[in-house]
Amino acid sequence: MNFEDFQNQARLYVIGALEPDELEQFETARKEFGSKGEGFINECYALHEAFALSLKPAKSSAALKEKLMSMIKDRKHQSH
Repeated sequence: MNFEDFQNQARLYVIGALEPDELEQFETARKEFGSKGEGFINECYALHEAFALSLKPAKSSAALKEKLMSMIKDRKHQSH
C-alpha cells in the first residue's frame, strides 16, 4: 500500500468504515509508515471531531454534548 492509499484508508478508519480484511491491511501499513502515518491519522481524527462539532442536532442534549467533549479530551490526551 502506498501512502496515498493509506491516506484514503485512514479517512475510512477514523469513522469505523473499514471491513475486517481492509483493517488488517491498514494496520500493517500503519506500522510501516510509522510516525508519518500516525500524524495523518491524528489529523483525520481532528477533522472528524471538528466536523461532528459543526453539526447541529435536531434536539439539543446535554448528555450528547458531554459525551462528545469527553471524546475530544480523550483524543487530545492520546495524541500528547
